[in-house]
Amino acid sequence: MVYEPVGCIWAGLSPGCSDSTAVISTFALFAVEGLANHFATKHGSTYIPRHWAFKVSPASMLPPHRLAARRSFQFFACTLEDIPLSAIESFSRTSKISCSIEGCGDLVPNTSDSIEACTRRTFTPRENQRTTRMTQSQPLRFPSPNREALDRNASTATIEAEKPQSTLLLPRLLRPKTPDEKLWTPGDGSLHRVPGHGCFAGYGYLDGSQEETDIALIKQPKTRLVTNEQLVAEVKGIYAGLVMVESKCIEVINAQSSQIDAKLNDEQWQALIALHRTLLHEYHDFFLASQHPSASPVLRRLASKYAMPARMWRHGIYSFLELLRNRLPMSLEHMLTFIYLAYSMMTLLYETVPAFEDIWIECLGDLGRYRMAIEDCDIWDREVWTSISRHWYSKASDRAPTTGRLYHHLAILARPNPLQQLFYYTKSLCVPIPFTSARESIMTLLEPFLDSSHTQPMRQMPVDRSFVKAHGILFSGRCKDDFQLAVEEFVGDLDKHIGRTTRRWMESGYYIAISNCCALLNYGKEHNIIYQNICSQRVEEATDIDVVESNQSLGETFERALHLSQETYKIVLRRFADPNVLPFFHTVLVFTYHLTFFPNAMATIDKTFPWKLVSLSLNSLLLPYLHYERIQSERFPWPEMDVQRPLPEDFAMKGLLWVDKYFPIDWFSNERIDDEKYFEVASMTEERKERILWLGCRIAGVGRCLTYDESIHQFGVVPEFETEIEVLENNATDMDMFGVSEV
Repeated sequence: MVYEPVGCIWAGLSPGCSDSTAVISTFALFAVEGLANHFATKHGSTYIPRHWAFKVSPASMLPPHRLAARRSFQFFACTLEDIPLSAIESFSRTSKISCSIEGCGDLVPNTSDSIEACTRRTFTPRENQRTTRMTQSQPLRFPSPNREALDRNASTATIEAEKPQSTLLLPRLLRPKTPDEKLWTPGDGSLHRVPGHGCFAGYGYLDGSQEETDIALIKQPKTRLVTNEQLVAEVKGIYAGLVMVESKCIEVINAQSSQIDAKLNDEQWQALIALHRTLLHEYHDFFLASQHPSASPVLRRLASKYAMPARMWRHGIYSFLELLRNRLPMSLEHMLTFIYLAYSMMTLLYETVPAFEDIWIECLGDLGRYRMAIEDCDIWDREVWTSISRHWYSKASDRAPTTGRLYHHLAILARPNPLQQLFYYTKSLCVPIPFTSARESIMTLLEPFLDSSHTQPMRQMPVDRSFVKAHGILFSGRCKDDFQLAVEEFVGDLDKHIGRTTRRWMESGYYIAISNCCALLNYGKEHNIIYQNICSQRVEEATDIDVVESNQSLGETFERALHLSQETYKIVLRRFADPNVLPFFHTVLVFTYHLTFFPNAMATIDKTFPWKLVSLSLNSLLLPYLHYERIQSERFPWPEMDVQRPLPEDFAMKGLLWVDKYFPIDWFSNERIDDEKYFEVASMTEERKERILWLGCRIAGVGRCLTYDESIHQFGVVPEFETEIEVLENNATDMDMFGVSEV
C-alpha cells in the first residue's frame, strides 16, 4: 500500500487504482467530517458535505495549510467494506484530531458530535471565494438502502470551482443511537446489518421522499437443492457434448500426426488450442457435476468407471503437447500458451475436484516438466519450472510411495547430479509397483560413464564418477574388466571425500547405501534370491524358494554387487566419531534388519558382512547413551516429545521393498512437513543414534551374527565373526578406546 496525506489524516492508496482512487480507512472517514466542521467554523473554509465517496483530480492533494488557503476540501473516490457498528461506536467515543493549521492547535471535538452538528449548520460561501450549491438533503438514518434515491440526489448536486467539475451530491451521514446514546446494546435486536452493495452495505438511507421504517432481521436466503435426477440429466448432456468434442480432437491430432512435414499457420494453431480448450472445459463441467455433493454414489463412480481423468490427460492435453513438441521450434509460442492453459485448468481441478487429487498432482508435475524441457534460453526459468515439477512429483510420491513411475520422473529432474539420479532410477525399480521403462531411461545416465571415449564433465567429483561407473557395469553387464578398477578408485577416494564434504555427505551417504541395496536385489529382477524373498507374502513361501535356490550359484552380478557393498561398509563404518556417516549406517541397518526375517536370504550376505566393525560402531554410540530401556524395547523408539519428524533418510527409504516391517503405520502422517522433508536439523543426530542402537538390538536378538549384553550394555559378535579390524590412519585415536589392535 502507498500512503498519501489527506488533510491531517492518511488514506491508503491502492497501487492498481486508476484516476487516483483511494480506499479511506474508517478513521479517515469520520475524521474528515470533524475536520471539515472545524475548518468551516474557525478558519472560514467552505464545507462541502459529502457522502462516503469524494471525486477529485490528483492535483487537489494538498497539505492542510494550502487546503485552508484555497478554502475548499477535495478528496479522492473511496470504496469501503462494511464497517462493524462496534468499531464506529468505539471510534466515536475516543477519536480526537488536532488541527494542523499553524498557530491553531485546537482539538477537533468528538467526531460523532461534529458530524451531527455539521448536518444542522448552514454554511454560506464568502465573497470572492468559490461557491457551492447543494440541494437540501434529510439527515440519514438506518432503514433499508435506497439506491435509486441516492442516485436521484446525486444527479441534482453541483460543485462550482475555478474550473468546471462534475456535479455530485452526497447526503450527510448520521449514525443512529439508542436512547442511552449507544450505537448498539446486546438486548437491542432492532438494529441489524442488512445486505447492500459496496460502501452502502449494512446501512439504510433516507432521502426527502422516503419514509423511515423499522429494520427486521433478514433470514438466510433459501437454497434450492439440486436433485440427483437433475444431476444425472446434466451429466448426460455434458457427456454427449464431451464425446463429440473429444472425437474431433482425436481426429485432428491423428490427421496432423500423419502429416509430419505439414506446416500450420498461427490461425490454425490457435484453432487447435481453442478446440482443446473447449474439451478441457467440458471435462471440467463433467467433473463438477458428477462429483457434486448431492450426487449419488453411482454418479460419483462414473468418472472412475470410464477413466475420465486419464482420458482428459491423453486426449485433451498429452496428444496435443506431443504434436506441438514434434513441430518445434515453429510451434514454441503456441506450446507455451497451451501449457499455461492446461496448467491453470489442472490447478483448478486440484482445488475443486479432490476425489482425483493424486492424478491432478502428477499431471501438474508432467506439465511442469514439459515447460522445463522446452526452455533453452532462460536458465532461471528452467530452474524455476524444474523446482515446480519436482515439488509436484515429490508430493505425489509422498501420497503414493510404492509407485516407481514417480521416482523415474524425479530422476530426470535430478540432472546434473549423477548420484541422485542413480538413487531415483534404482528406487523406481525396487518398489512394489516398479517402473520397468526405467531400465531404458537409466542407460542415458550410465552410458557416458561406460563409454571410455566420452569426456566426463569436470563438475562431477571423481568419487561419484567411479561409483556410478561401477553400478553401470553391474546394471548393463558391459565392461566387466573395469569393475574392480572402478571399485578401487571409489573406495580409495571415499574416506578423504567424506572428510572434505562433512555434513554434505549425509545426503550422499543414504543415496549410496540405497543404491548398493538395490544392486543386491539385482535392480529388481525376479530371479534374484533376495528379491524373491522380500516379495513373498509369507515367510514360509520364502523359505521354500531359498532351499531350491541355495543349491545354485548366486550369480556373478550378485557377487560383484556384494563386493561393492562390503568395501563401502569397511570405509564408512570406520569413521566412529563422525556423525555425518550415521544416515548411511542407519540405512544399511534397516536393510539388514529386514533380511533377518528371511534366514536363507540373510545367509547370502552374513559371511562377508563386517559384523565386528558394526559392533564397534554401535558401542561407540552407546558410550553417552543412558536410556537403555528404549532401545531394548520391541516398540519403535518414538521421539520423546511424541511429535513424529521423520529423518531425511526415512523419506528416501519410504516405499522401498524392505521397509514395511520397520516404519510404524502412521510414521509419515505429519502433513506439515512437505518441501522441508530432506532438511537436516541438529536435533536429528541424537534421534538417529537411538534408532541405530534400537536396530542393533533387534538384529542382535536373532542371535545369528550380532550379540548384545544387557548387563554391561555392550554389543559383540558370535565367535565365527571375531576378527581384527584394520584401522584407517585418521581413526586410530578413536579405536584406542575399544582396545582393537591394528593388523
